[in-house]
Amino acid sequence: MFSNLKYCSKCIMPETVEGQEFDSEGLCKACQSQAQKQNIDWPARREALGKIFANAKENAGNNYDCIVPISGGKDSTWQMHVLVKEYGMKPLAVTFSHNWFSKTGWYNLMNGLERFGLDHVMFTPSRQLVNRCARRSVETIGDACWHCHAGVGAFVLKMAVAYKIPLIVWGESTAEHGRATYDKPDKFDRDYFLRVSAKFTNEQFACEYLSLRDLFPFEVPGVEECEAIGLNGIHLGDYLYWDTEKQVEFVKKEYGWKGTQVEGAYKDYKSVECSMAGIHDFLCYLKRGYGRASIQASGDIRDGLISREKGFELAEKYEQIKPESLNYFLKATRLSWEKLIDMIWPLCQTKIKEIGMMPTQEWRDIPEAGKPFVQRLVDGEV
Repeated sequence: MFSNLKYCSKCIMPETVEGQEFDSEGLCKACQSQAQKQNIDWPARREALGKIFANAKENAGNNYDCIVPISGGKDSTWQMHVLVKEYGMKPLAVTFSHNWFSKTGWYNLMNGLERFGLDHVMFTPSRQLVNRCARRSVETIGDACWHCHAGVGAFVLKMAVAYKIPLIVWGESTAEHGRATYDKPDKFDRDYFLRVSAKFTNEQFACEYLSLRDLFPFEVPGVEECEAIGLNGIHLGDYLYWDTEKQVEFVKKEYGWKGTQVEGAYKDYKSVECSMAGIHDFLCYLKRGYGRASIQASGDIRDGLISREKGFELAEKYEQIKPESLNYFLKATRLSWEKLIDMIWPLCQTKIKEIGMMPTQEWRDIPEAGKPFVQRLVDGEV
């Protein structure tokens, strides 16, 4: 797609992916993981998972067996299905709300809770705090979502400590998209979200318009508190063969999970819970030269569903476009387009700066993009 970038020899992921490592055959980490995945003894992994769950049940007493973090996204309903229907677990469902819920995402979250009859705890930061964090997020990590990255990690751990529930059950393995590999997994611990996504601690993120008191919701419990409960987080995808397409088809059919149109993507299931997903992926495109369509197309290439040439076509079609949600984002953060570019420019990869790409075409008619569902509801728009 861009002549000055090196791409994986199999899929279309570029060298600008964070932590990217090509092997001697030119395969990216995600494609290396795909090859490793085919050689894993999955029945043995499932047996190990059963033992983890049996041990959790035995030690829970009258408490919940585990915590299941859910968002209303594609993995949430599948996680609840595996825990409740396949293993008979009693999880406490926990949600850190980014306060950017789409209507479809809100439905999926509530639908899952009703279908599986789970107790649920949710924390929602104020709209004003989210807006200020989003602005600060652009200039620190180059996307709009620090509050979500940091909040998910902090709030789930806070609930684990408060309820004395050591086992946290996440969904997809980080090996699926190349952040790690199945041979070298990135194990969950207290600092997992700081390491893989938030990048900045509260102290580093604080600024003239965000005090440490403002950022208290994102404060992670102490090491001793986590050790006291024997914190243990696992990803289901490290124990069960992960097939996103089949899982999405299953939860749609069996539990009424819904997809929706998402900016910058050609599939209807990734990040449907967030009305601002298009901003996150667009900023990634500006920084690194790829977005959501590249990730989806690369997955389809690995699964043999499309050719590499078709993947590049899809990426070019869907990613080089300003998201419709940009207007809401600029208003909420009090930024101009020019200021946004000035803030993200220092964080762009050198080779991306050489390209100097400035998309001008804009997305239109994405019903749930931009203004969050709750704001639309309060304003009488839905």
